[in-house]
Amino acid sequence: MTDIRAAASRAGRFRGTDRTWLVAVAASFWGLSALWRGPLAKEYPALAIVFWEHLVLVVLVSPWIVPAVRRLMASSTRTKASVLVIGAGSSALATTLFTAAFRMGDPITPQVLQKLQPVIAVALAALLLGERLHARYALFAVPALLGAWLLAFADPLGVSVSSATAAALAVGAATLWAAGTVLGRAASAELRFSDLTALRFAVGLLTLLGLSLVTSTPLAVGFDAAPNILLLALFPGLLALLLYYKALGRTPASRATLAELAFPLTAALVGVVALDATLAGSQWLGFAVVLVSVVGLAVHEQWSNRPSVPVPDRADEALTPADR
Repeated sequence: MTDIRAAASRAGRFRGTDRTWLVAVAASFWGLSALWRGPLAKEYPALAIVFWEHLVLVVLVSPWIVPAVRRLMASSTRTKASVLVIGAGSSALATTLFTAAFRMGDPITPQVLQKLQPVIAVALAALLLGERLHARYALFAVPALLGAWLLAFADPLGVSVSSATAAALAVGAATLWAAGTVLGRAASAELRFSDLTALRFAVGLLTLLGLSLVTSTPLAVGFDAAPNILLLALFPGLLALLLYYKALGRTPASRATLAELAFPLTAALVGVVALDATLAGSQWLGFAVVLVSVVGLAVHEQWSNRPSVPVPDRADEALTPADR
């Protein structure tokens, strides 16, 4: 009876302040990314685009950086390592791979393949947090991977080098973003969301600068690129992220998952209408299979008494005493 009352109380609290619509707005901003990232990727190196995108983001969150660094210095070694991976891998490298995928492929596929992130995150949670991955996970992961294959290749049985490269770049980005989700969960035990946001972009910017020096990649872009870079940083970057996390505090995870479908749907609409992209029938089938599999996994993890990976309810429970 106590559990029923508690559930009813939670349902009433969400019903009065539900922000599912705000999750959909944030996800739609992510789906608009191709409008600005696609044209830039055709003209400039991916590293240069992401560098300037991060520079704008660092300027926007600059008031948060000094307090964030202070709290980071006082945190555990695990949190420091997590922030490094999140900034260098999940922000800098992942976004660079994602941008490069636009040069190799169409403007729809890289964005929908990003929806594999929850499937990958569950597996990484089992690996990084030491939890057991149950066999039922395969019921969602296998169809999602098959759907991703169908989506990535117009001819599933005749894979070209360019299409395989574009798919690999997009899945690589999704894997790094998934790692950032898992590590961000652990780091949030000691750092605020504003800290993680500022440190993510700042570490990412320094990483991109280092990569440009090592690879001799030119960072110069024309003035004509400025509007697209600014819009990319503002909408799919900072604003979408802030709206998303603001909404999650007042939105049940099962509803948030459904609202996030605005991302691939908006991406598909933008690709077809604004960027003249086309997908084969098998790719649209893969599109549907990926979405159904990911939503099914998320709803299962939220409501099932036997989740695929049982993770702690609180972020600090993911840390062992030695890590703190």
